[in-house]
Amino acid sequence: MSLAITGTHFFFLALLLRQRSLTNQPLGDASRFTAALLIQAASLLSATPFFHPKALLICRSVLFFSAPFFLEPPISIAAPLIFPPTLLFTPICLRFPDGDGIPNASGAKREGSPSQQESSSQGGKRTRSSGPELPEDIWQYIHSLLPLRDAARASCVSRAFQSSWRSHPNLTFEESMMGLEGQAYIDKVDQIMKKHSDSGVKTFEFEYDSYFDTSQLNSWLKIAVTPGIEELDISLSLEDEQEIYNFPCLLLFTGSGGNSIRSLYLSGCTFRPMAGLGCLTRLHLWEVHITGDELGCLLSSSFALEKLSLTDCSEINCLKIPCLLHRLVDLTVSNCRKLEVIENKAPNLCTVSIESDVAHISIGDSLQVKELEMYVEFNLVHHARAKLPASMPNLETLSITSAGEMFSTPSVPDKFHYLKHLDIHLEVLLSEAFSPNYDYFSLAHFLDACPILETFSLEVDQTRMKHDSVLEDPSDLRQIPGHRYDNIKKVGIAGFCSAKSMVELTCHILENATSLECLTLGTILYGYENRLSDHKYGKCPGIGKHMIAEAHKALAAIERYVVGKVPSTVKLNVMKPCSRCHVLK
Repeated sequence: MSLAITGTHFFFLALLLRQRSLTNQPLGDASRFTAALLIQAASLLSATPFFHPKALLICRSVLFFSAPFFLEPPISIAAPLIFPPTLLFTPICLRFPDGDGIPNASGAKREGSPSQQESSSQGGKRTRSSGPELPEDIWQYIHSLLPLRDAARASCVSRAFQSSWRSHPNLTFEESMMGLEGQAYIDKVDQIMKKHSDSGVKTFEFEYDSYFDTSQLNSWLKIAVTPGIEELDISLSLEDEQEIYNFPCLLLFTGSGGNSIRSLYLSGCTFRPMAGLGCLTRLHLWEVHITGDELGCLLSSSFALEKLSLTDCSEINCLKIPCLLHRLVDLTVSNCRKLEVIENKAPNLCTVSIESDVAHISIGDSLQVKELEMYVEFNLVHHARAKLPASMPNLETLSITSAGEMFSTPSVPDKFHYLKHLDIHLEVLLSEAFSPNYDYFSLAHFLDACPILETFSLEVDQTRMKHDSVLEDPSDLRQIPGHRYDNIKKVGIAGFCSAKSMVELTCHILENATSLECLTLGTILYGYENRLSDHKYGKCPGIGKHMIAEAHKALAAIERYVVGKVPSTVKLNVMKPCSRCHVLK
């Protein structure tokens, strides 16, 4: 089927849809599918090199008028589109594959050849326009760029589109995306997979958090895991330990389907690999039953691996990363409770995140590490200041979470010469309050060690404040003369309290950070970002009465000691207690 469409048709189509959208007037199913396909095709074809230049310009005009209202996410037009006005009235032949899915203006299906239709207007004076006829493989390419749900809708426009829909390469199944739940969702996935062409799958994603017959998942994987598949994402639930899904490793390691896998994400299953995956670049295991030896078998010959992430993998007690993984640059280990040893020999690891209580950690060539995150260790701030400058001198980003500090931050000569971003989270695990013996002001020694630091963030998570309050101690605030921070531009303290040493740290930064642009002080640790939505459905996240009272004290300390020291060039943001939920009683 062939449709002669001018830029004016596209223009008025966009205006019509815009008015219908603003006035909440519904469109018929066929009109909606047709309009959606045209606008989506315009967005895709506007960047397609094989399309006629005249058609490209008209497609871009469609985007200009329709993108702000209908495309998700909206397309941002960086510069105004300039084209001759006469082009809007130049006919272009946009040819669809033969089918009967597009109705005419009256709702009836068009009959007769395209030539007969086009020559019937104006007493036969109108001539048939020429234009590019898109072959089936190009329509398949267009459909492949559409989200799965949109591609399914587009298949309603023409029967011929159904072949493109049935060979869609990106199969993403989520209940929210499908608009279905429970068994209806499973049945729909099963129906789609049984009609798929068994070839050309690039991405297969399946997410479900309830019980179902996992033999169906095995049959879907047999269809999806074929030569050419690049991304495989299976996310299940581990709530019922007796029904843990055993991933069919034979599909990956004995057939040819696994040879092209580049990204593997598994959650809530048992995974027993028997070899490596030569093209694998990203591996993420979440709540997966796998031993350290089995993981080592997989890593031993996955030479292309670049990113490794392990979360809640409770059977791993020893993680050994071989030296042959030259491309591995990113390692994340989180909450692997039995993990005791991490031994890395990969030479180019530069981003490390460890959120587990690991007895022995050997990073290998730590000179390569530029980003480091470490969580939930006692005295971690003290250790980081005393040891890391010498062992990881090239750090650029450092994020540490300490479960308690028995000692204040020391002053040592070694420096972080390249550190630009520092995040410190002080979190109480075994008591209500952070130790009153810890001197917040000693964190100035950490800042002294970072000559090019640009951002500094401090979070204090506690349910009581036991430090001496500045409101109750009238003595002068301490100062450390001779300090200067020339590059710090942004500082934030969440969980700001009236502790005298914290007020001293804040004033010290204001007096010595010559390039400071923004200082943010949050008297409540969490809840600012979502306060409006929290009020819509209820209240802000609950905090104890002690911290509500302390938040009001912190606000008074800011007014009395901090506000007067803020230079005119610095923007001060004070996140106050919620006037509705954090009221003193």
